[in-house]
Amino acid sequence: MPTKSIFISSIALFFISISTAFGQDSAKSIQNLQVDVVYLASNLLEGREVGKPGSELAARYIASRFEKIGLEPKGEGGSWFHPFDFQFNSNPHATGGGESRIGKNVVGYINNNAENTVVIGAHYDHLGMGMPGTSLYVGDPAVHNGADDNASGVASLLFLAEYLKNSNLSTNNYLFLAFSAEELGLIGSKKFVENPSFGLDNVNYMLNMDMVGRLNEEKVLAINGAGTSPVWKDELEKILVGGIKIKTTDSGIGPSDHTSFYLQDMPVLHFFTGQHTDYHKPSDDSELVNYQGIYDVSMFIATLVKNLNDADKLVFTKTKDESQQGASFKVTLGVMPDYVFDGEGMRIDAVMDDRPAKKAGLEKGDIVLQIGDVQVKTIYDYMDGLAKFKKGDKAMVKVKRKEDVIEKEVEF
Repeated sequence: MPTKSIFISSIALFFISISTAFGQDSAKSIQNLQVDVVYLASNLLEGREVGKPGSELAARYIASRFEKIGLEPKGEGGSWFHPFDFQFNSNPHATGGGESRIGKNVVGYINNNAENTVVIGAHYDHLGMGMPGTSLYVGDPAVHNGADDNASGVASLLFLAEYLKNSNLSTNNYLFLAFSAEELGLIGSKKFVENPSFGLDNVNYMLNMDMVGRLNEEKVLAINGAGTSPVWKDELEKILVGGIKIKTTDSGIGPSDHTSFYLQDMPVLHFFTGQHTDYHKPSDDSELVNYQGIYDVSMFIATLVKNLNDADKLVFTKTKDESQQGASFKVTLGVMPDYVFDGEGMRIDAVMDDRPAKKAGLEKGDIVLQIGDVQVKTIYDYMDGLAKFKKGDKAMVKVKRKEDVIEKEVEF
């Protein structure tokens, strides 16, 4: 009996030590994630506007992190950078004019001498002091630090680079891309796929992290592009990390850099923890970021890569463009949809001041069930409902508020 007790005690101590080591490893990783976000989202970088000194500082920081991790530079001429020229216009929705600027993608590589390569990317640029047509801030010019958008994605990119560099997942090579000029229309990723500094003929798949810093209490992770390969949904549903629940959409087209790769017939996924009221405003600061959430999302992605390590090259599937499903509409309710809500209806994440929803008494957290005669089961139904009205029209809007279903009359 004493021998057995000693044996059991030894086993217990072994597992305690393993658990403690894991806890120390995760704590160190979360600390690194925070260091990366805090630096990239600091006032020193002045909002990382492409072509400005702050953006240059960000690019050099990412390159130095790539080098420290042990990646190989795969930019132009053996450097870390893939520079490109473009015409800058402070309003990306405007046409013509502008000034000549230079953007820089940052490119690092893990060479496993494999046949295929996995691309992992995130954009690092943001809005500087605010740009007309992109900033949602009303007031004097102010630094838009973009902690969630997208210092969080770059921090995840750096985490995955270190994780994969130290792993034995060698069936693929890994190309890490920090994109510039995403906020101006995916310019950096478009320029890369058009004129890459590293061949893209044997890309297995592409993963993109854009705004992964606000994982909510429900731990819902939106994953777009799940229809771009037949394996995605089955593989994603197998992953159990950090209590994360997933909400997928099929389309490979969306407002982030994975789109550029999807349009080259590559399977893609875009990871996104949801919209919030600080989006494209100076208030998107590092103290509001959920660092444990970035770690959990990054481990979710790492687990996906690990699970696909022994799989054949993924098959590409063309998808219906869900981003264009909603009909055009001439009115707005004046709310911010909760894009990671996975229930029936359209949950309101924020209500804008002096807009129809606010005046009608709708509140954050209300779930829109019906607009006029249109039943709302998805965000696309919500858009279809709005399309039936014009300015000055009135409509009854049915919402679920906690356990009650109520109706409010809205004047558009």
